[in-house]
Amino acid sequence: MTTNTDEIEKLFRQHYAALLRIAMVLVQDDEMARDIVHDVFASLVTAPASTATAGYLARAVRNRCFNHLRDISVRERFRNLYLLENDEADDEEAWPDEETLRLVADAIGSIPSEQCRRVVEMRYAQGMKYKEIADAAGISETAVYKHLRHALEVIRQTLGKNG
Repeated sequence: MTTNTDEIEKLFRQHYAALLRIAMVLVQDDEMARDIVHDVFASLVTAPASTATAGYLARAVRNRCFNHLRDISVRERFRNLYLLENDEADDEEAWPDEETLRLVADAIGSIPSEQCRRVVEMRYAQGMKYKEIADAAGISETAVYKHLRHALEVIRQTLGKNG
């Protein structure tokens, strides 16, 4: 049995404001936060009636926020942080310059683990998701995360030395 619209409306009135605050804190984007919360409530139309609890709604919003954040490309987040820190928003096309791209490529090439370099390529060059990389490489998603974290640390250190 699915949740009926009266129950969904009641849940919406009771929990929307709190769920929206959670989403806004996590994604830092008012419009995206609203979309995420609305999507969670829309998913209740086909969800079993017993799942529609306050705890379920909070977990669903949190998980959708995390999925959204994971799906944002690292390059976009890095570019936005760089622009915020350096107040160079007017000159977006000047970064990253060829020298920075070369340094990043050299840093990735210097990673001793072939598997780590392959994971980086699958994630950033091919745009694969963690699950897809894990399946293709025959490793866990946790291992994918660790390889990417290691690669980003190498890149940060390389850029820090040359910056």
